[in-house]
Amino acid sequence: MSSFAGLQLAQRGLNAAQQAMLVTGQNIINVATPGYTRQRVEQASLAPATATFGSTGSPVGAGVTVTGISRLGDVLLDTGVRTSAAAAGYADVRAAAYTSLEDAWGEPGPTALSQKLTAFWSAWDVLATNTDEPGAGVAVLQAGRDVAAGLETARTAVTTQWSDRRAGVDSQVAQVNATASRLADLNRAISTATGAGGAANELIDERARLAEELASSAGATARVEADGGMTVRLNGTWLVSGTAARTLVVTGPADAATGMAGPAAVGVAWQDAPGTPVPLTGGRLAGTLSVLAPADGSGTGGAIAQAAAALDGIATGLADAVNTAHAAGTTRAGSPAGAFFALDPGRPAAAGLSVVPADPSALATAAPGSGALDGSAAAAVARVGTGADSPDRRWAAAVATLGTAARSATGQQTITAAAAGAARAAQTASGSVSLDEENVSLLAAQHAYQAAARVLTTIDDMLDILINRTGTVGLR
Repeated sequence: MSSFAGLQLAQRGLNAAQQAMLVTGQNIINVATPGYTRQRVEQASLAPATATFGSTGSPVGAGVTVTGISRLGDVLLDTGVRTSAAAAGYADVRAAAYTSLEDAWGEPGPTALSQKLTAFWSAWDVLATNTDEPGAGVAVLQAGRDVAAGLETARTAVTTQWSDRRAGVDSQVAQVNATASRLADLNRAISTATGAGGAANELIDERARLAEELASSAGATARVEADGGMTVRLNGTWLVSGTAARTLVVTGPADAATGMAGPAAVGVAWQDAPGTPVPLTGGRLAGTLSVLAPADGSGTGGAIAQAAAALDGIATGLADAVNTAHAAGTTRAGSPAGAFFALDPGRPAAAGLSVVPADPSALATAAPGSGALDGSAAAAVARVGTGADSPDRRWAAAVATLGTAARSATGQQTITAAAAGAARAAQTASGSVSLDEENVSLLAAQHAYQAAARVLTTIDDMLDILINRTGTVGLR
């Protein structure tokens, strides 16, 4: 072994220690960077040099070499984070939708529909015993208008929610397409970097972050292939494969009236395969599509459309029941009383309900032929509110149904959020940067560098003596 081999050995030690310090510094600097996974220098000892002609082998190894820079991530933990993110994204959207619907209905509350209905029936009760009081009739008309306004306000709020979430589908799909395209670009960049012998850990971190975003937004699954590329799928069909990315398009109605009535539903399809729907099972996009689904007769349709259908049913039932009782009576003047409520055929029932009489004198108070002071017709209208199938009971049932669904959605949100948090914590424990650990690694690399430098200095001094001082003894 040549004496100069010691210089190479020390140089390799310096290079390895310097690389370790650089990687440790990279970890420390990115301690707060979202999605960053800590890295570690992988080192290996070099075998002794092989003897060649004219030289002898050495039993001493050739030093150390850096074999690579590892990304300390865990594939299984990453998969768990993506899976839990898809479930949490789906549950978050549904819980938020039900909360918004409950806010729109405002139950219980002083201005809720139940209070307005109670005031409406009470006003008819007062009129039944005070038929000659104009103020009692005015109160009935105002209470009726309040009920109609309450239904219209709730129906308008529900319609607005559908329109807002439908517009959100367009932006969500556009974001999914952009993220998928970016991930395909990263597959290309990672392949290029690793093919040239370089490190691509930061690019892999970014790709993992994008895959998690696709899972949270669209319920996508991801797998790293043998060639290092990542394949992303939506319900088994590839969205990203290698350097190629497919594009999603939104299908179905864009207006609330058509969308909530059905039968066509808002969905997504592949742009390169028109008419081929993409059945999403997780993520925020799937959650949004589920609450935008049309209503159905069984009550299992989309949350927003079912809420709208419930309001329309209440309005229709209220108008029919009140009009039947009202038309059976006469006014104080003895004239036949017509309908009390009217429904605008060009609008949803809950949004198009209005009070027909413009004056208390048009209200039904008496039974036919009973006289001006009879209040039996007004009492009959008041009793509509206490019937077995009264609007109040139907409204209470609708509120209970919405509340039960909302509690279920909120409970699911709590469960999925806890699962997502646990998965994230496990991933963080495995791949996040610990400043204490990195400081120890930095000190170890620093001491290794100092030791290698000391070896280099010692060998340099030895060679200086051999080269410059051998044979000079006694010459001075």
